[in-house]
Amino acid sequence: MFSPGSTRGFGLFEGFLAKKRAQLADSLIPRPFRSGRILDIGCGMNPAFLQTTAFSEKYGIDKAGSLSCHTKFDEQLITFIHHDIESGDPFPFYDEFCDVVTMLAVIEHISPNNLSKVIAELYRVLKRGGLLIITTPSHWTGFILNGMSLLRLISRQEVKDHKELYTSDDIMKALQLGGFAPGNMQQGCFEFYMNTWVMAIK
Repeated sequence: MFSPGSTRGFGLFEGFLAKKRAQLADSLIPRPFRSGRILDIGCGMNPAFLQTTAFSEKYGIDKAGSLSCHTKFDEQLITFIHHDIESGDPFPFYDEFCDVVTMLAVIEHISPNNLSKVIAELYRVLKRGGLLIITTPSHWTGFILNGMSLLRLISRQEVKDHKELYTSDDIMKALQLGGFAPGNMQQGCFEFYMNTWVMAIK
């Protein structure tokens, strides 16, 4: 299920790492949320996380591809929407549309100049009481990721597209500016502290 095609470019460990991110994110989502809608931002053309997580309705956004469509994966209907989240255009959803928003290894591809606008849109489409989950490489791993990409262990294309490696504090400050309350946030690390997760409730 989690093939190297889950991300752009080639990397020997890409499928394994995508699976670990998905497992971590899935473990953070309480069961009551699963009767609602999930939106996975930066889902890719092969939305592996959406294929494996259990939700009543599944939506994915990515700038890859050119069409929005309903796509069937393993008998699961996933609505894929073509949209560049850094374009400045509003996300194509009405206010408080979804119960859970996930961004798995995506925020590092967002320019600091655009981060506040993206966070504001995340906040807008998330229901009151809804859950946001972000995973990203830890800020100190840049030289490690670069070395691994040169060895073709992870995707060179993905690493070259990194705009910023944010600290968990950077992310939590951006979330506060976007409207999330400090008391409704948690953060932690996984994969030997090489990756960070942040969770926030609207």
